[in-house]
Amino acid sequence: MSTIALPPVADLTALASLGTMPALMRQLSGLAGCTSPIRLDGWRTEVNETTGQVLHHLESSELPAGNLLVRCGNRRTTRCPSCAETYRRDTYHLITAGLVGGKGTPETVATHPRVFATFTAPSFGPVHNRPASGRCRCGTTHPADDPLLGSPLNPDTYDYESAVLWNAHAGKIWARFSIHLRREVAKRAGLTQREFREFARISFGKVAEYQKRGAIHFHAVIRLDGPEGGSALPPAWASAELLTDAIRAAARRTEIPGPLVDSREHRFAFGKQLDIRTIRSADFSGPVQITERAVAAYIAKYATKGAETATGTLDRPVRLLAEIAHFDVPEHARRLIRACWSLGRRPELAELRLRAWAHMLGFRGHFSTKTRKYSTTLGALRDARAAWRRAQTLERLHGPDAPDAEETTLVLAHWAFAGVGLTRGEEWLAAAVQPAPGTEGEVTHG
Repeated sequence: MSTIALPPVADLTALASLGTMPALMRQLSGLAGCTSPIRLDGWRTEVNETTGQVLHHLESSELPAGNLLVRCGNRRTTRCPSCAETYRRDTYHLITAGLVGGKGTPETVATHPRVFATFTAPSFGPVHNRPASGRCRCGTTHPADDPLLGSPLNPDTYDYESAVLWNAHAGKIWARFSIHLRREVAKRAGLTQREFREFARISFGKVAEYQKRGAIHFHAVIRLDGPEGGSALPPAWASAELLTDAIRAAARRTEIPGPLVDSREHRFAFGKQLDIRTIRSADFSGPVQITERAVAAYIAKYATKGAETATGTLDRPVRLLAEIAHFDVPEHARRLIRACWSLGRRPELAELRLRAWAHMLGFRGHFSTKTRKYSTTLGALRDARAAWRRAQTLERLHGPDAPDAEETTLVLAHWAFAGVGLTRGEEWLAAAVQPAPGTEGEVTHG
């Protein structure tokens, strides 16, 4: 739990005079530590369509905070640790379901060929690192927390233009790779593309991560299924070895054209470093290379981190380039942002929206993505939580005779945005009822 600041006596006195302090504490505790809740004005009514019974009616003006307070849902740890923890847990469950089953995914997926692969960006110039030899090119053995790690040995010759354009095209590079991967698997199975769809399907869940140098790379769980996805057993020829070989071939073939900038033609491909490991079950009798839950935890960890965590850049958009002069941003990140800003003025690069995504060093894709048949969805997990909260609310209001939350319910609502955040008094009270570390996100506001 974070340290609670000295109480704002005047604000707390004003809140106490309203006589709703216990109810306000309950409303704030429902935020489960969210630091920037959305404030809404309006109402919501739930009606049982079968009986016409009003199950629940809510007026924001009758709430102790004067508004409905909704968790911000930000996935970034630097912006809201509580909501980021919920996102991390959801990602963990999503990835785990695609490895061992559950959440609507059959347990038989644990028998399908599966690998964990990491795809890196190419080099844009030598940077300070910690190679296996232990000594960087600069002649120094850097400690793990050295701020120099990831920064160029010579910033004046580092290819900042290609670095940010790589990030801007990373999503397209992955899309092209996924096409090549299907072709390579089909080739090894002796099938045409049309025939392949009748026998097998490739499913994956992946997350994007920033390296310390500010370049995007991808961690992915890639699974070989039958034609219907996880619910169908893969064909007899499917194996982790075949899948691994196809991934390597597809990664080598993947290349996309980039823009022409000042007579310089860009082309983008993955870097030479490609790590592929077969995923084994925790009870696998042979040598365990990497287990399902270890993979899920690793991917989920990066789902809540952005460029700011790896490179020290900003965690929100840059409105004016002059703003970065007022922030404690490392020089390498500052140059990457400036490269985005400079390229962003070019009309031929307008679709990349480099200035809008300068704080992300040019990357504008989704951090966590998956194929349709890999497993459950983040939306389904959020809906399940909402249904549970709704059932708890009905039980609290109606006791053991509460209507069945599964019955068809008509929801009538009207909400209007009223602001973001808490008052000083509410902020102090929210910190006082913040859940213990490790439990954030378990309870959400209804």
